[in-house]
Amino acid sequence: MTDQTTRSQTRTSAQALLRAMVGGASLLTLLAVTTTTTSAADSGVTQQTLEAADANTADWLTYGRNLSAHRFSPLAQINRDTVKNLKVAYTLHLGGVEGGGIWTHGGLEATPIVKDGFMYVTDGWGSVYKLDLHGGHAELAWKMDPKTDHDWAGAVACCGVDNRGVALWHDQVISHALDGRLIATNAADGKVAWQRQIANPDKSESITGAPLVINDIAISGVAGGEYGIRGWIAATDLNTHKEIWRTYTIPAKGEPGSETWKDNYNAMATGGGATWVTGTYDPKTETLFWGVGNPGPDWDRQFRPGDNLYSDSVLALDVKTGKIKWHYQYMPNDAFDYDGVSEPVLVDVETKGAKRHVMMAAERNGFAYALDRDTGKFIWGEQFVDKQSWTKGLDPVTGKPLEYDPTKEIQPYLPEGTPSREAGNKIVCPGSMGGKNWPPSAYNPTLKLWYIPVIESCNRITTTEAPKNPKLKPGEGFTGGGPSDPVRITGSVAAIDVTTGKLVAKERTPFPSLGGVLATPDLVFNSEPDGKLVALDAKTLKPLWQFDTGAGLNAPPITFSVDGKQYVAVLAGLGGAWDKWYIDGTPELKKIQPGSSLYVFSLN
Repeated sequence: MTDQTTRSQTRTSAQALLRAMVGGASLLTLLAVTTTTTSAADSGVTQQTLEAADANTADWLTYGRNLSAHRFSPLAQINRDTVKNLKVAYTLHLGGVEGGGIWTHGGLEATPIVKDGFMYVTDGWGSVYKLDLHGGHAELAWKMDPKTDHDWAGAVACCGVDNRGVALWHDQVISHALDGRLIATNAADGKVAWQRQIANPDKSESITGAPLVINDIAISGVAGGEYGIRGWIAATDLNTHKEIWRTYTIPAKGEPGSETWKDNYNAMATGGGATWVTGTYDPKTETLFWGVGNPGPDWDRQFRPGDNLYSDSVLALDVKTGKIKWHYQYMPNDAFDYDGVSEPVLVDVETKGAKRHVMMAAERNGFAYALDRDTGKFIWGEQFVDKQSWTKGLDPVTGKPLEYDPTKEIQPYLPEGTPSREAGNKIVCPGSMGGKNWPPSAYNPTLKLWYIPVIESCNRITTTEAPKNPKLKPGEGFTGGGPSDPVRITGSVAAIDVTTGKLVAKERTPFPSLGGVLATPDLVFNSEPDGKLVALDAKTLKPLWQFDTGAGLNAPPITFSVDGKQYVAVLAGLGGAWDKWYIDGTPELKKIQPGSSLYVFSLN
C-alpha cells in the first residue's frame, strides 16, 4: 500500500469522523448546543473592557493588546536601566508538540492573553490552557483539548500545525481549532460550552489565526490559499451561535471586483485570497480592517490575468454587515506569493504635515504602507528590507509599484526579479516567505516609532502552468510553481518614524524574526528562532539583554503585571512552515529540537 493510499484512507476516515461530530450534516452547520448561557451582567470581558485596554496596564486582553494592534505596554519596571537584571521567574511545559498529516511536530505561535492574574494560551492543535499566575509561578487550572484529528487536519494545513491564540468574551474563552471550528469554553472550568464549524476542511480550509471579538461577534479568517480555496471573513453571533455574515475576498461572477479577473475559465473559483492573520477594529467608525492573502495559483499569474481583486489587499468592512467600505490593493496581479495579510495597525498621528487617522501595514513585498483609514487613500510607503528585486519603487501619489499599468492584464514588474512561465528559475527578493510574514509588529505611541520584524531573504522561484478547471482534492496544492534553493536568510528589526514615513533604525540579526516584537516605553523585545529572547533599546535598537531558551521562538512576547510586579512572557517551540520549506536557508536551525514551553521573566 502506498503512502498516498494510506493518506487518502486516513482523510476519508477523518472526514467521516468530522461528519459524525455534526450529526451527519454539512460541515458548516452548528455543532454542539450551548450548555451555559452568558448574560450581559457577567463580570468578564465586555466591549467596553476591550476598548479600554490601553488604560488597563496590568493585563493583555486581546491579540494585539488593544484593538488597534499596537502591542505596546506602558509598564516600565523593566526598562533600559533595569533590563540587565531580567531573569527567568518560572517556566511551564505545555503540550501540542505531536505531529500529524505532513507535519512532524506542532509549534507554538500564540500570543498569551492575561486577565486578572490568569493566562490563556494555545498550542498548535488548538488546545487551550488556563494558567493561574498568582504567587510568582504558573499552575495549570485546566486544559481544553478540542480533539482535532491530527492526521486529517495536518494533511490540509499548508504551513504548519499552528494556532495564534484566543479571545475573551464575558465568562468564555473563544478559540479556533485547526480543522475550522470556533469553540467557546467556560473560563471557570474549561468545559466546552458550544462549538460551530466555520471552515470546511473538505475544501482544504483551515483556521490558524486568533479570533477577534467585537460587540458579541467573533470574527474569523481562513487559511488555505495554496490549495485553491476562495477566501472569506466570517462573523458569528456569540449569543445565538449563528453566522451573521460572510464576506468573500474573491468575488463571484458579476460581483464588484470580478472584472479584475480577465480569464474566460472562472479562475476566481480557485482564486485564493486567504485571511489567516487577525485583523483590527476602529470603534469610532465601527470599521473592521483585515488583510487578504495571495491569489491562486500563487506564482502562475498568467493563469489569472488582471489585477485579481481582492487579493493582496486590505479591506475596510462594516463590522455589522461585512460590507466592504473601501479596499486598497498593494500588489495587482501578484507573481511572488507576497500576500497582503499583515496585521493592520491603527494610529492617530500627525504625518506628512497633517493630523490623520492612519492604518499601517508592513507587507511581505518588503514595503511598509500608511493609508488614510477613513478613505483608503495612500499616504506614504517605505522599503524596510535590505534588498528587493521586483520593482523600482512605489508611486509617491498612489503607492502602486512604479511599473503598474492598469491597461495591462499581466503586470510588467522588473523582469530580472519576476518569475514567469518563460523565465525558468528566477532569484526573487524578498523570498517567498516575504520581507515580513505573520509575526506581528509593534508601535510606540510616545516615540511615534513602528517596529517591524523582518525576514531578509531571497530564493529561486520556478513557475509552472497551472491546469484550468482543476479538480482539487483536500490537501492538494494549487500553486503554479514553487520556491527552491534559498540564499542565506537572515533578519532584522526595523524602526519607522510614522510622522515622516522614513526608516530611522535597524538592528540586523543572524536569523529571521519569526515570532514578532513587543514595545514598552524604552524597550523592544524580539523573538528569534534560535531560541533567544532579546531586548533592544527603543530608539537605537541596540541589544541590551538576551536569554537563550534553548527552544526556537516562533511566538510573540508580551508583558503584564500580577500583584504589582511586571513580567515578560513568551511561548517557546519552533514550528510553522520554516523547518519544512525554508530550513536550508538557515541550516543552523536544523539543530533546534521541537518543544512546547512557557517562559516568564521578571527582575527578581
